[in-house]
Amino acid sequence: MKDNFSIVYETLHVDGSRGELENALKISPEHFAKRQVVIIDIANDPLDSPKDSPPEEDPAKFKSERTGRGPLNTKDWIKTCDPVMTCYKLVYIEFKWFGLQNKVESFIAKTIRNVFQKFHRQLFSLTDRWYGMTMQDIRDLEDKTKEELDVARANQDKVVGGY
Repeated sequence: MKDNFSIVYETLHVDGSRGELENALKISPEHFAKRQVVIIDIANDPLDSPKDSPPEEDPAKFKSERTGRGPLNTKDWIKTCDPVMTCYKLVYIEFKWFGLQNKVESFIAKTIRNVFQKFHRQLFSLTDRWYGMTMQDIRDLEDKTKEELDVARANQDKVVGGY
């Protein structure tokens, strides 16, 4: 589709923010007027499917042994938990195909929202796995993950090409 399809993400993490910044990513007045704000409550928003998040990844039940954070088990945890950080995300979706544009863009937006919700639920509930990692620990994990993905891709190519 060349220039007729694009998805662009911008992200800003703001320590101490509770989602109150109107234009955290400082977008133009033109884009600001068109934007749609979607607040994702990782603890209380329903998931598309319960299988999308096993019980051990439920922020309303998880309590970090390493940090003492959690569980996020009240309706107003966003207003009361401490420390807090807001992850502001801006997603530009463009699908230029007459007759399908609105439907496809809406589907993509919903899918991205679900991915963000699931990812941030996991990020919170897996805190004890990553909290305290050094930059070298992170680089080592990235290298290990890349190797595992390379092996998985190679095996997938064998399966797809060999049927």
